[in-house]
Amino acid sequence: MGSRLPSTKMSSGWLMIKAATLSILVLLSLSSPFLGAMDIDLSKVWLFDSIEHKIFFELRLPRLMLSFFSGVILALSGWLFQTLFRNALMTPFTLGISGGAILGTGIAVVLGINSIVAGVALTGLFGFAGALFSVILLLWLSRYIVHRGSSSLLLLGIALSFFFSAALMVLFSLASAMQSHAILHYTMGSLSTMGYGESLSIAFLSLLLLAVLYIKRFELALLAINDDHARLKGVDTRRLTYTLLLVSSLAIGVLVSITGPIGFVGLIIPHMVRKLYPKANHQLIIPTALFGGLFLSACDTLSRLPQLQSDIPIGIVTAFIGGPFFIYLIIKGK
Repeated sequence: MGSRLPSTKMSSGWLMIKAATLSILVLLSLSSPFLGAMDIDLSKVWLFDSIEHKIFFELRLPRLMLSFFSGVILALSGWLFQTLFRNALMTPFTLGISGGAILGTGIAVVLGINSIVAGVALTGLFGFAGALFSVILLLWLSRYIVHRGSSSLLLLGIALSFFFSAALMVLFSLASAMQSHAILHYTMGSLSTMGYGESLSIAFLSLLLLAVLYIKRFELALLAINDDHARLKGVDTRRLTYTLLLVSSLAIGVLVSITGPIGFVGLIIPHMVRKLYPKANHQLIIPTALFGGLFLSACDTLSRLPQLQSDIPIGIVTAFIGGPFFIYLIIKGK
C-alpha cells in the first residue's frame, strides 16, 4: 500500500496538469472570435445586416479556423520531422521549405505582382511555387548524396535555408521602402483572413496530413527506431521518407504562402505532448494535432488582447514562447 501512494499522487498530479493545460488552451481559443480591435455587441451577431454579424462570421470565425488548422499542420510536421530524423530539435522549417516560400513571395512583391486572379492572390501563388521549388530541389539534390542518411538530408536543407536567406537579402537591397516593409511584415507571420477560402484550404491540407500520418503510423514507429530495423520489417524507408516529406512540405508550403512563417510551434507541441502523454510515439499523432491547433489559436488570442492598440504578429508571439523553450532543450540536452 505504501509503495503505491506516491505513484497515485504523481498520476493525479499529472492529470491535474493535463486538465489545466487543456482548459487554458481551450478557453483562450474559444474566446478568440470575441476579441479584436472593435468590440462587438453579441446581441447583434445573429442579425444578418449588422456589422457585428459580418465581423464575427466573415473575419473572426475564419481566422479561428485558420489559426487552429495552421497549428495542426505545424505541430504534425514538427512531430514528423523529429520522428524521421530522430532529432529532438527539428522543426518544419529546417529543410528550407519556409525559406523557399518567403523568397517566392518576396520576388512577387519586388516585381509588383500583387493582383488577385480567381480569388487567389498571386503573391500567395509565388510563395507556394517557392516552397514547391525548394521541395523538388531538395529531393533532386539528395540523389547525389553518397550517404543518403537523414543527417545528410538535414544538412542539405540547412544549406538551402542559408541560400534562400541570402537571396532574400538581395531582394531587400533591390526593393523600395514600401516593398521592403511588405516583405518584412510577411516574414513576421499573420493569421488575418477574410472569408473561408483560405481557412478551408488549410483545413483540407491539415486533415490530409493527419490522415497520411495516421495510416503510416506503424511504419513510422519502426522507422523511429532506426532505418535498418525498419528495412528488416519490410519497410521501404527511402520511399516512405520522401513521400512523407513531400506531403508535409507541400502542406507547409501552402501554409507559409498564406500566413508567412510561424516558427517554434512544431518544436514546442511534440515535446509538450510527449511530456503530458507518456505513450508510444506513434500513438501521439492525434493529441499532437489537437494541442497544435489549440496552442496556435491561444497564441493568436494573446496577440489580439483588447489592451493592445494593434495585433502583434503571430510569429513574434510564438517566438517569445518558443525561444526560451528551445534554449531549455539545448541546455538540458533533450
